[in-house]
Amino acid sequence: MWSIISTIFPYAIAYAMPLLITSLGGLFSERSGVVNIGLEGLMVFGGFLSAIFAATLYPHLGTTALWLSLIVAMIGGALFSLLHAFASVNLKADQVISGTAINMIAAAITVYFARIITGSGNVRIRMSLPRFDIPLLVKIPVIGKLFFRQTYGTTWLILIILAISAFVLYKTSFGLRLRACGEHPHAADAAGVNVYKIRYIGVIISGALAALGGATIVLTYSGEFRGTVAGMGFLALAALIFGQWKPLGILASTFFFGFAATLANVSQAEPLLQKIPEVVLKIFPYIITLIALVFFSKSSQAPRAAGEPYDQGKR
Repeated sequence: MWSIISTIFPYAIAYAMPLLITSLGGLFSERSGVVNIGLEGLMVFGGFLSAIFAATLYPHLGTTALWLSLIVAMIGGALFSLLHAFASVNLKADQVISGTAINMIAAAITVYFARIITGSGNVRIRMSLPRFDIPLLVKIPVIGKLFFRQTYGTTWLILIILAISAFVLYKTSFGLRLRACGEHPHAADAAGVNVYKIRYIGVIISGALAALGGATIVLTYSGEFRGTVAGMGFLALAALIFGQWKPLGILASTFFFGFAATLANVSQAEPLLQKIPEVVLKIFPYIITLIALVFFSKSSQAPRAAGEPYDQGKR
């Protein structure tokens, strides 16, 4: 059993990080009062931008191009999310339909441009981000091999963003205003908070972080843009609900989903897992997701005003 855990854990962490950062993006949006079903599309868009940028500039800049592609993906995701923000905030459109439209537009437009640029729907990068052991920490008994062996730089970048996000949400005036807009927008407006502006910012942050999640997939274990992220945006939404719209809860739920999803990928390398039908292992993370939603959806406490268009004229 220990051999299975030690083998799976580094891969589970690598798989969980895109889920974590995307769920964190959904947290900012929903805490402001805007439901963002378009996380899947934003991940696809971010993955496309990072793949194109990295594939084009890697021969000239080397590994620097890979890190710059993360920034490009975040900027592109932030700008692309403005479509959802405009529809949800200004036009007061149904936020679920708007997010679904984002998913459809992103999938279509990225594959279209990928075919124009490369002749196919895929964009392959020449080199992924390198994995490395963290000196000294990797020698810690038990924990060292699990957390500090063969890690990606993006793993620690995302964990830093998580810590900053938790601080911003609960220890700053901006975080208080953001949470107020998702709970009692009219009370926040009465206190002088520009609800429309805060919701725009929440959606923009959501777009940037979700795009970073998509770029992380491309630059770590995938190595190419394929026009899809295999439903990880929806898994991120499930992790957001499972984590009770709290940063630490999201961290725990994404690690849980990451570990479950990794079982199928390493099943052929472990004799104990080979006894389980592969199809069972492949559907395991999605079955677990459904079960988790069934048991926790009734007790979950979503922001009260999430999904409700804000009308300043109504009280």
